[in-house]
Amino acid sequence: MAPTTDPAASASPERVVPRHVAIIMDGNGRWATRRGLPRIAGHEAGTENIRRITTHAAELGIKYLTLWAFSTENWRRPKEEVEGILQILARSIERETAELHRNGAQLRHIGSLDGLDPDLQQAVREAIALTRNNDRIVLTLAFNYGGRAEIIQAIRRMIADGVRPEEVTEELVDRYLYTADLPEPDLIIRTSGEQRTSNFLLWQAAYAEYHFTPVLWPDFGPEDLERAVDDYCHRERRFGGITPATPGRAAG
Repeated sequence: MAPTTDPAASASPERVVPRHVAIIMDGNGRWATRRGLPRIAGHEAGTENIRRITTHAAELGIKYLTLWAFSTENWRRPKEEVEGILQILARSIERETAELHRNGAQLRHIGSLDGLDPDLQQAVREAIALTRNNDRIVLTLAFNYGGRAEIIQAIRRMIADGVRPEEVTEELVDRYLYTADLPEPDLIIRTSGEQRTSNFLLWQAAYAEYHFTPVLWPDFGPEDLERAVDDYCHRERRFGGITPATPGRAAG
């Protein structure tokens, strides 16, 4: 997976929109607590925000949007909160898939479906199958996902396939990751003011640009997405080189 931007997605010759944006959707619990609501209400509000941001991302010309909804570490949260999040996911798939399909979104999942209710696993697979031919935007939900777990499973699969040490290359590792058929993220946004990667897309984010915002995820709106994209467009991306690049572009 080579880091890349898509000039065709640019609104103008000077503004190259990132081809792949990934978002760490943080702050749902705090959003609810500040309003005197149970934490699960924040997760409900955060889930309802997905369609709004996906729609606007497509309007901006972003071709790939990856949203981190639930990490492998989130299983450590109180049982009631975890069960509530899983119920929200199930309702969201049932409620939102048809609308996203009509809007040309292709749904994907990265992470493991292990541990989820069989009916929920089936609903995820059916949503992916229904939308597989859409190409306006690829919406990937990282659910039960962790970057270290992803790399570990990739190593295990390579060993199981009999890959010899001298055969291991970056390109080969790419093919064993959950994201094998996705481009690397150009821009990673984290909401809520936290400034860390938290085990998200560890391999894929090697040359991604980061944008941190204090806005909590349920309040993160189209104008916040545009602000992050504008910030990205004014960056110089050098990918380890020293030749200055035009904003949002790889160095020559």
